[in-house]
Amino acid sequence: MEAIKNKEVDAYIKSFPKETQKILEDLRAAIRKAAPEAEEVISYQMPAFKYYGMLVYFAAWKNHIGFYPTASGIETFKKELSVFKGAKGSVQFPLDKALPLALVSKIVKFKVKENIERTKTKMSKK
Repeated sequence: MEAIKNKEVDAYIKSFPKETQKILEDLRAAIRKAAPEAEEVISYQMPAFKYYGMLVYFAAWKNHIGFYPTASGIETFKKELSVFKGAKGSVQFPLDKALPLALVSKIVKFKVKENIERTKTKMSKK
């Protein structure tokens, strides 16, 4: 089932030049495909996906797409992400290079599992 598009995320994406919109839509589609049950929201003024907690955020900047899978997503995939600029909880995908959509998908699927496990652990402690 195709998730209902979030009007706020649509508006965010439409605020960028056409080339950047295409990149953002491709990223959005890859995330949605990797986590079809996730809810699309705006958080910290960025598009984000939630499923048993926040999964990932993304944003467009002048020269790159920021992808924010939190510290655990970065740490788990640090080898694959090492070719990109990044920080503790973020990575920068240059606008002039193809998005690593297969890697994005792996990270999102990891985050889904991580969030489910965290929720199960919390529930078992009650």
